[in-house]
Amino acid sequence: MTEIISKQRKININELPAEIPDFSSSFEPKDSIIKKWIIDWILSAVSKKSIKENDILPNKADISKHLGVSIGTVQNAIRYVEDEGLLKSKQKIGTMISDNTNVTNSIKSTSKRDKAVIAIKKTIIQNGMSINKSLPSTRKMSEIIGISQNTIRLAYEYLKTEGIIDSQLSRGNEPNWHLKAIPVLTREEILHSNNMDSMTIVDKITLSLKQHLSKNYSIGDKIPTHDEISKKLGVSLKTAHDSIQKLIDDGIVISRRGKYGCILARNPLDNNIRKEDMIFSDSSDAVLYSYQKIEDELIKLIDKEFNSGDKLPSMSELAKKYDVSTNTIRKALKNIAEDGYITFNRGRWGGTIVLEKPNLSENVSYQWLSINPNYM
Repeated sequence: MTEIISKQRKININELPAEIPDFSSSFEPKDSIIKKWIIDWILSAVSKKSIKENDILPNKADISKHLGVSIGTVQNAIRYVEDEGLLKSKQKIGTMISDNTNVTNSIKSTSKRDKAVIAIKKTIIQNGMSINKSLPSTRKMSEIIGISQNTIRLAYEYLKTEGIIDSQLSRGNEPNWHLKAIPVLTREEILHSNNMDSMTIVDKITLSLKQHLSKNYSIGDKIPTHDEISKKLGVSLKTAHDSIQKLIDDGIVISRRGKYGCILARNPLDNNIRKEDMIFSDSSDAVLYSYQKIEDELIKLIDKEFNSGDKLPSMSELAKKYDVSTNTIRKALKNIAEDGYITFNRGRWGGTIVLEKPNLSENVSYQWLSINPNYM
């Protein structure tokens, strides 16, 4: 490993542009602004041959200090640039300039963002959404199409530059997205959508992980931690996390809090699994936290008893009604606000105000993890 590092050049922090972005003059999140700043610098520096493939970026802490933002903000921005294909990360080495910088459009044809853009367009078209209609929040869209929230956010920002969607900043500094123009899928996007062989690194690692778990673990076993899988398969911790999340979404693995970790729920390579053959109930229900279940109850309450402009009971009253903590109510209301159904007003006449009644046509009932009686 030392030999590999010795052949690579680490970019000095002074080689980054001295002129930093003006965060105060933009409504965009800081990590999105930094993403564009990094991309512009990489493309310019590569064209001038002042940096090249496999050159290592300065430490995130140094970039953070250079820009005057948190390390977490820098890390998010770098992840976005990795999705664009201009950077790649290697364990124990660092984040390096990718070989995709010489591609004309500078974007990988199979990037996670590209897939998210196509999936969002298809969702808009298939649901017959109209102009000025509010889009699902990044969290909700992530649940709908099964792609991470950060990637959805990146895709939304791209669609904004294309003039397809627009946003307004909410009270919580989170953008509320709405449809500006009906999208059209290009021929290339349709081909990508139908091409199941177009796999991202997460897809490939997920397949390897399925094979590893099928060979070495039995149903009910606790699987290795994210860190252990990362080292075992030689990938970043984030890639390991995203791969395990795909297994959770597919009902192959169940995630529990604390020391319980992740448990293998069914054979990863069995695509014809029947519900009666599973020892555990549906993992999409089992992993729900208390505030997620209360969120569903509150949405039903709003739909049944309140109209637009109405004020909801206080958090303490709702906590008493559902016999949960006010913190659980707060988390649930925050999610509902992100979906655009409610807003929070401050002051004497403030409170939680209903913006629009939720659509319960796709409502889901939840239940906790339990032993399947058919399996018994």
